[in-house]
Amino acid sequence: MRILSFFIRPLAKIVTNLIYSKHAKATDIQLDILSQLIQNSKHISFGKDHGFDTIRTYDDFKKKLKLQDYESLKKYIDRCRKGEKDVLWKGKVLYFAKTSGTSSGSKYIPISRDSMSHHISAARNSLFAYIAETGKADFFNRKMIFLQGSPVMDQEHGIPIGRLSGIVYHHVPAWLLSNRLPSYKANCIEDWDEKVAKIVDESLREDMSLLSGIPPWCLMYFQSLLKKSAKENLRALYPNLQLYVHGGVNYAPYKDRMSQLLGEGVDTIETYPASEGFFAYQDSQQEEGLLLNIDAGIFYEFVALRDWHTENPPRLHLGEVRLNENYVLIVSTNAGLWAYNTGDTVKFVHLNPYRIVVSGRTKHFISAFGEHVIQEEVEKAISLASTKHHLEFVEFTVAPNIQEEKGKSCHLWYIEFKHQDGKDRAAFMQDIDALMQEQNEYYRDLREGGMLAPATLIELSANAFRSYFEESGKLGGQNKVQHLANDRILADKLEVYVKKG
Repeated sequence: MRILSFFIRPLAKIVTNLIYSKHAKATDIQLDILSQLIQNSKHISFGKDHGFDTIRTYDDFKKKLKLQDYESLKKYIDRCRKGEKDVLWKGKVLYFAKTSGTSSGSKYIPISRDSMSHHISAARNSLFAYIAETGKADFFNRKMIFLQGSPVMDQEHGIPIGRLSGIVYHHVPAWLLSNRLPSYKANCIEDWDEKVAKIVDESLREDMSLLSGIPPWCLMYFQSLLKKSAKENLRALYPNLQLYVHGGVNYAPYKDRMSQLLGEGVDTIETYPASEGFFAYQDSQQEEGLLLNIDAGIFYEFVALRDWHTENPPRLHLGEVRLNENYVLIVSTNAGLWAYNTGDTVKFVHLNPYRIVVSGRTKHFISAFGEHVIQEEVEKAISLASTKHHLEFVEFTVAPNIQEEKGKSCHLWYIEFKHQDGKDRAAFMQDIDALMQEQNEYYRDLREGGMLAPATLIELSANAFRSYFEESGKLGGQNKVQHLANDRILADKLEVYVKKG
């Protein structure tokens, strides 16, 4: 396999340089993609219903097609689920990626043959960018593990249905198969504790070079590895460990703890894969942000978060965005999503090449008192405060506490700390509150005006979040903790896990 890493180095540089050259003409590429998507869809059901044959420009597209969500596309998706062809995209759906929904229940996101290849190439390009920048490719010579959902899929009218990571399992390039872990048998285990135990047994004595998975659940795997091996960190267990690839949640709240578990000398790569498309990936160990995947059959639109709740908010293409503005990410794809609200908010930190950071979710915010607090702000606050006070946390969520008397309402921070040591948390919470005021002027005004009391800690007992997931039937590699909400649905469920005394 050493010959593989030898040939990959020059290939990685060629591919990465080509990608950067495309970013210099990203607007033209994006508008061309929109034109191609429209041309390919004039004669399908959705295209006929929305007058695609009359669309000539981006302005035409915006006039003909309002913003869509899962509910507005559901009648078309239901037809696709019955095996009907040429509904949202040409031909028959290749897969449905099943995701957690809200009012809709489970969502079934279509994946086409055209879009599937871009999921794989984007994952590959994230590694190629790393190799091109660092020159390191030896991790291909050793074992790599991908902690993911089960590859076992249901069938509906001849269409396989499963979690995105389980679907991707079936498309790993042949040249990686001999070095990939875990085994198919281990990946198929549904019980999460049993699955992690089996994966630990399979990987404990291997020469691991790359680890991959969503951070909150990799924590469980890493801790199990270290407990069984009696090693202080994973680099001590795996001397050739080079890379940890992660995605799915903001890494900042987990960074300090993961760094301790991984040990020194392990690089990280952040990715932004979603069922709707593989949108971005970290291309540099030096530069901030994730490189937008601009040439992957996806047309991106952006709506300023400040305009989101207005009627017919302005929609922008890539050439119209500005730095450091929070945008709702809208996509039209070669899998049949059209002007589709992903629910994610992003912020551009670089415009050539186009790099973004994921700042939150449109539905994950707190504005019970007009404060407009977003996910990015609470995650930054807890990350900085926990580092300053050397307080490691397992997970957290924030919810409003509404009281009738002025100055009694506040934000409640439900936090499970790694060490249940009884250490004074007062200074920690004072800094949390100060950091929130520093980031959010609306929150600061409410605090200074005496409308809101300081942020308040509700400390949870050990294993609180794990117990919550177990009892909710959600323990597994793809489930995530919602870090803030404008309601108290999650907070109320966590009340039974509040630390006593």
